[in-house]
Amino acid sequence: MDTNSNSQNKIGVLLVGHGSRLPYGKDIISQIADIYKEKTDYHVAVGFMNMSKPSIPAAINHLATIGVEKIVVTPVFLAPGVHTTQDIPNILGLNNIQRKHNHQEDQEHNHGHSHEEDVDEIQFKGEIIYTEPLGADERIANIIKDRVDDAL
Repeated sequence: MDTNSNSQNKIGVLLVGHGSRLPYGKDIISQIADIYKEKTDYHVAVGFMNMSKPSIPAAINHLATIGVEKIVVTPVFLAPGVHTTQDIPNILGLNNIQRKHNHQEDQEHNHGHSHEEDVDEIQFKGEIIYTEPLGADERIANIIKDRVDDAL
């Protein structure tokens, strides 16, 4: 990859997954991260909203310890929802003042689970850029097409 390695070393990418008691989600996010690492010179880490480790704060703190100054956080979710619009921004400290006052309410939803029981504190003092989830993308449709074609 033809990039300026000095500036690339200051940028980290954090891929965020939901987390699960089962290993499959963590395994997939980790595999995606490994594939992405081969395509970039950025420092790449994974973090999970709940249940799986490392947590989002722990992953950000790891990137901070290796010297990144800017972190691009990408939720590896298909669609926007409570997790991508509220929970993850809240964990990142990117939420609005109004939502900051009641952390416990933000941690629980009517679908019955709480987020990150052992909340780590983010030590990173650099810039965090938060992207949209994956969304409707032709590349995802191509994967579906390939799977269907392979099945037939």
